[in-house]
Amino acid sequence: MKHYLSFDMETAKVLPDGIKDILQHRPLGIACATAVAEDDPTNSFRWHGWDINKLPANQMTPTEAERLVLDLMELSEKGYTLITWGGAHFDFDVLAEESGRVSECASLAKNHIDMLFHIFCSLGYPVSLQKAAEGMGLQGKKPGVSGKLAPSMWAAGQYEEVIEYCTQDAHLALQVARQCERGQRLAWITRRGTTGQLALPNGWLKVQDASQLPLPDTSWMDDPMSRDDMIRWLDRSEL
Repeated sequence: MKHYLSFDMETAKVLPDGIKDILQHRPLGIACATAVAEDDPTNSFRWHGWDINKLPANQMTPTEAERLVLDLMELSEKGYTLITWGGAHFDFDVLAEESGRVSECASLAKNHIDMLFHIFCSLGYPVSLQKAAEGMGLQGKKPGVSGKLAPSMWAAGQYEEVIEYCTQDAHLALQVARQCERGQRLAWITRRGTTGQLALPNGWLKVQDASQLPLPDTSWMDDPMSRDDMIRWLDRSEL
């Protein structure tokens, strides 16, 4: 049985409202990151920068981001299977840029389970973690903080609130991962309020395996997202 390590990260750059693709506004910086181990969910890992007063810094330095990469590599070598919700497209791409450890981040990305990417490869469209949690009968995220608000909250010194939110997201992703594997299916609440379902007879696939799934029929969509676009940075990492 795989021991999951659920990883999540919050960026530091404060952006105006209405931004659809924040990756177009990089560099984004890293405010903090957390991870929750399945075999000891009470023990969470946390990373952030430090200023000269030994307080959390506005964002991690390249050296501190590099340390985060090395820690994740060490945890993987200890036998943990990293899981994320969107890490292949976002978290590891940003971490690669901020740390300079592009090849290492690419390896972590390809060899981890990104549930969102698996869903996208199967369906041709993404599903939010919140809607997946609701579909699986889980409590979901607590109100008050969001990924969009996290950078401004961090800049305002609300460090513990942001770290707690990041940790809660990691916990929730871990719950969804295991509950889906036990039932061999994912359920989520659609935009119409109905319940969608995706069979998972072999459990969650790592990014490198999910990318080999047959392309879904997206002919009904006006402007479907491209699987290649989601992980194009992984190809650049090999140049």
